[in-house]
Amino acid sequence: MKSDFDRLMAERVLDGLIVTGPSHANPAMYYMINGAHVGEATTVIKKRDEAPVIFANSMERDEAAKSGLRVVDRSQYDPLKILNEEKGDRLRARARLTAMMLDELGVKGRVAVYGREEQGEAFALWHQLMALRNDIQIVGEYGDTVFNRAYYTKDADEVARIRAVGEKTMIVVGNTWDFLASHRAADGVLVKDDGTPLTVGDVKREIRGWIREQELEAPEDFIFAIGRDAGVPHSRGEDSSPIALGQTIVYDIFPREAGSGYYFDFTRTWCVGFAPPDVEKAFREVLEIFNITSDAMHPGTPCANYQKMTNDYFEARGHPTMRTNPQTTEGYVHSLGHGVGLNIHEGPSLSEYEGNTDILEPGVAITVEPGLYYPDKGFGVRIEDFLWLNPKTLTLETIGEFPKDLVIPLKKAGGRRSSLRSGAGEKKKGTGGKGRGTKKREKK
Repeated sequence: MKSDFDRLMAERVLDGLIVTGPSHANPAMYYMINGAHVGEATTVIKKRDEAPVIFANSMERDEAAKSGLRVVDRSQYDPLKILNEEKGDRLRARARLTAMMLDELGVKGRVAVYGREEQGEAFALWHQLMALRNDIQIVGEYGDTVFNRAYYTKDADEVARIRAVGEKTMIVVGNTWDFLASHRAADGVLVKDDGTPLTVGDVKREIRGWIREQELEAPEDFIFAIGRDAGVPHSRGEDSSPIALGQTIVYDIFPREAGSGYYFDFTRTWCVGFAPPDVEKAFREVLEIFNITSDAMHPGTPCANYQKMTNDYFEARGHPTMRTNPQTTEGYVHSLGHGVGLNIHEGPSLSEYEGNTDILEPGVAITVEPGLYYPDKGFGVRIEDFLWLNPKTLTLETIGEFPKDLVIPLKKAGGRRSSLRSGAGEKKKGTGGKGRGTKKREKK
């Protein structure tokens, strides 16, 4: 959490942090300035044990002030004068300006840098700064950065924002279900009023419209893949594919708040009209291990335990896994889940690999998403929910509750109906129908 910054800096012997770039598509900047909206000519500096300070263009001073942080107008340093003194050398001018900002806060020593700008320019800038100032050592972190560790757990305010995205996403998902169910079938596919096949592209256009109506962003789009495409986990789905009865649809939607805010991540697998027996079996197994792992989760346990549990389960039932064959493209081919926040993938990682020391800490916001994929058999199945381990109650809460029914029955359907519902293979009942809410599990 953000309150961990000073502890994390002390552990890494960091005297200061610098974050550069705009707030848009720049999680470190967005996080540091509490979601305020600023442009690329912005620098935030945090001295250890002190609040961050924003150095902003004067035209953005009001927007920067919405952060609640102290804002310093960069114009007080007269950047144009500095540039003229450096005879137009923008690199040296910017390095001098950055040094002045550090001096303003009394920052020297080991300073770690973050943010988003062109890598070559950033590399040159930090080397130039160290050449100008021998009392500053620029530090780069990789992987387990201060920010990644801060992102690792979420406080109640962050989760409230994620929850709001989840509620809006459930409206989009519910609209998608209803849209598919409203069509009639002919010759084994859904058809539109004019008798032509309803396609993946048709459905995607509707989904994008509903996302906009909910004032959400989908910068990485979403997955709506049917048949063989559903058997390749990150296949987005071909627009020309018809919505065929009995074929699996993997619907993975991961929108975020408008303005580069918090993400939500959610997946359901559907078949329209009916589900073939092999799909029903795979779905039942995925649903069962979903419940086994999520019910077993409790604070302080290694995250890798739950991937091991999932691998054990699928291997015992004859499915290939990446543990038995790292090159497999069928069976269970990915990790059980990951953290989500300002990035669609954050810590912790629910993966089983040597060196994964991630722990299920109170406050983690994670996905649980087991799946089985058989592209050569023309299907894939994945179920994903978003869970938050409430640090006050140690309750694991499901954010964005939606039924786990496999089959979408048609209002004007041709074809048989499957009886497989969300209760099949589950320990808990009561999730049928279209009701949505927050499910809680007590953790001991």
